Amino acid sequence: MTKTKKPENKMKKAIVLTGITTTGTPHLGNYVGAIRPAIEASKDENVTPYYFLADYHALIKCQEPEKVRQSSLEVAATWLALGLDTSNAVFYRQSDVPEILELTWILSCVTAKGLMNRAHAYKAAVAANEEEGAKDPDKGITMGLFSYPVLMAADILMFNANKVPVGKDQIQHIEMARDIAGRFNHIYGEHFTLPEAVVDENTATLAGLDGRKMSKSYNNTIPLFESEKKFRKLINKIKTNSLEPGEPKDPDTCTLFSIYQAFATESELAEMREQYAKGIAWGEMKKILFEYINEQIAPARERYNALLDAPEHIEEQLQEGARKAREVSAPFLQELRQAVGISKITR
Repeated sequence: MTKTKKPENKMKKAIVLTGITTTGTPHLGNYVGAIRPAIEASKDENVTPYYFLADYHALIKCQEPEKVRQSSLEVAATWLALGLDTSNAVFYRQSDVPEILELTWILSCVTAKGLMNRAHAYKAAVAANEEEGAKDPDKGITMGLFSYPVLMAADILMFNANKVPVGKDQIQHIEMARDIAGRFNHIYGEHFTLPEAVVDENTATLAGLDGRKMSKSYNNTIPLFESEKKFRKLINKIKTNSLEPGEPKDPDTCTLFSIYQAFATESELAEMREQYAKGIAWGEMKKILFEYINEQIAPARERYNALLDAPEHIEEQLQEGARKAREVSAPFLQELRQAVGISKITR
């Protein structure tokens, strides 16, 4: 008997996944480095993007409940205000998809402790304790910090993401997710796609108020949707050197120019380089920078503030995203339960 050949499936969309830790207010560096390219990608019909608020990850470094709640609200409002296409992207809160935590435990049972020992964050915490002369090298280190690469692996593997955009400091976590997935597949059969880290070498890394990388850790950030008045004040606080108006200045070592560069066109940059060569005054450059960025973000700031005043709309979007996510995660977890031997007893 000849079997009828099944019609070939259309090429599956690539699955791209990004998590946003809910421990602070989104700033210009977040926008340029992660949010802007992710929102552009959310409009790509050839990709299924998963973007989530990583609130369980937030608990590792922040034990202030109200701060985590407020950050979740602000992060969600930011992405929606900037135009995230939720008809194509799956936008959800990590804690609204319970299958992720169950998968974390399943993966923990195939993850070698030695692999976790090599995690950069854990090694850095141990090294800090040793430098301080602590008798216990694990002093103050929680199991959350130690094992969070497994939770990150579960975030990724739950949806069999093909590609995970990350900074260079996060590449190790994707490699760990691949190791964990490979180990599970070896024991229980092929269930997981091995994810690939995507590092965009062209992604801008913004300097903050003090010239160091803009980061909450350094307290040198410029919140993306700060009020216009405060936004101007923060721009004016950016450190510059002591060169006087009329003295030629080097744009490539200037924090003001580096921020301007992340928003401006090529022709605008060329013109600004000429202004630096002619010795533009720092006060004038700060005025130009403020007006230029403020004009670009003002419409989104207005939408952001409107969303903060209507949190029920944000919650609706997150719940709809969780529903779409669970349409994938719930049946897949049942498949994984069956694979590991956790299932109902039948004849």
